[in-house]
Amino acid sequence: MAGLVDSVLGLINKTPKDPDAPKPPVGSRSEREAKIKDKAGLVINVFALLLALNAWYGGKLSSTVMNNTISANNQWAWYQAKNVRGVIYETASLQATNPAMKEKFDAEKARMDADKKEIAEKAKAMEAERDEAKKRSPWIGYASTAYQLAIVLLSASILAVSMGLFWGSFVVAGLGVILSANGLFLFF
Repeated sequence: MAGLVDSVLGLINKTPKDPDAPKPPVGSRSEREAKIKDKAGLVINVFALLLALNAWYGGKLSSTVMNNTISANNQWAWYQAKNVRGVIYETASLQATNPAMKEKFDAEKARMDADKKEIAEKAKAMEAERDEAKKRSPWIGYASTAYQLAIVLLSASILAVSMGLFWGSFVVAGLGVILSANGLFLFF
């Protein structure tokens, strides 16, 4: 009983192991596991940072798509309102018998046409920006998946004590970097 109490207290107090205890053979599982853990801890943080940056950029793209879609729709609705007003002024001009009123209606119709042109340019610019973000967005999503898989492989390499999985995680993360770069610059 006293031995059990000492063992439990030793675990709680985290007393160091006996320095005279036999050491595991070189290259044993625990030694390899320690090497992988030492390397993988920092690498997981780097992969998580890449994932976080990628997620931030993906969120920015999603916001651009949504905000520009809404804004472009608002611009086109305003365009239609200006078009209706232009038709009303045109109709009023055609029915006007007073030359001064006819001139006033024609001027308002011209102003509505100028406004429509300006509104259409803004709406088209917003749609172009939205379409560009839509082209980039899938690549960023693919890259996020690659980073997540790289983190999973890295974690599995610790559990399986496998350097193959460790280096495989770098290959998958490298693919993620390529996909992120394509999302940023649209190489292909």
